[in-house]
Amino acid sequence: MKFRHLVGAAAAALFAVVSVSGAAQAGATLDAIKKKGFIQCGVNTGLAGFSVADSQGVWTGLDVDICKAVAAAVFGDANAVKYTPTNAQQRFTALTSGEVDILSRNTTWTLTRDASLGMMFTGVTYYDGQGFMVPKSAKIKSAKELKGATVCVQTGTTTELNLADFARANKLNIKPVVFESLEESKVAFFGGRCKAYTTDASGLASIRAKDAPNPDDYIILPELISKEPLGPAVRRDDVEWFTLVKWVLYALGEAEESGITSANVNEMKSSADPNIQRLLGVSGDMGQKLGIDNAWAFNAIKQVGNYGEIFERNVGQKTPLRLARGLNATWKNGGLMYAMPVR
Repeated sequence: MKFRHLVGAAAAALFAVVSVSGAAQAGATLDAIKKKGFIQCGVNTGLAGFSVADSQGVWTGLDVDICKAVAAAVFGDANAVKYTPTNAQQRFTALTSGEVDILSRNTTWTLTRDASLGMMFTGVTYYDGQGFMVPKSAKIKSAKELKGATVCVQTGTTTELNLADFARANKLNIKPVVFESLEESKVAFFGGRCKAYTTDASGLASIRAKDAPNPDDYIILPELISKEPLGPAVRRDDVEWFTLVKWVLYALGEAEESGITSANVNEMKSSADPNIQRLLGVSGDMGQKLGIDNAWAFNAIKQVGNYGEIFERNVGQKTPLRLARGLNATWKNGGLMYAMPVR
């Protein structure tokens, strides 16, 4: 009898574990977000195409749209976001201190940041690399012609470290001119204080388009001297929130792969494809597993668009940045964007 009792208790415990595993585990961060009614998003102080506010305080950009997509998934409302502009030095403290719920601020995913800053990257939203911008009048064709040159760079970034590595490896004796703020570094470069300016190539395109007195007077050199996978990050202390944000990113990618757009998402709910049915909440309980409504992905796609729409609207070839998809195309089109299966 004692043996039967132990077996019965073990079976009951196992059943309980199995039952709980299929239920939503919301997590403290999501609970707090639901209670306050919005997501606090850490963004750049102003980088055209990625996160910038207009004169009315309305934020737009690729990084901004990621936060909007998460808000749409959680609340069914892409506008349930408040933005905290942060500079390169402030951004990690803003996240780890709890000032923001998600950092979506053209931030490079590195081992040091992932392992020692109390944060986790949820994915890559833009594959980039560091480059150099120079005046056309300098007649410089390659970064390796910058021997002894002054180069404007922002401190507290991987950019500063990569510049030092590149200069050392190529014996260029580059002289960094370091600034704390993005604005200071831009003013110095366009004011002629530095011979070149370095940051992520997407950032160079943004700065040239928005801040150059005449964009056509500046060129971005062909070399990329680093890998800069940019993406959002969350605190390390809540794996449920990490999982939710990660799967919103995958949903945006999966939508593009499946041909689902903000314009046709209503009609796509009638698709016979089981993958599309699960993604849009027609069948299954994908949202419940994340602690939110099953229409989570539908709402994000309807209100913000798939990843391709977000890219083209903010930084694509019809915008002032004129960036090609390149590595940021889907894997079906030769790029690195590959969504995990929603099933």
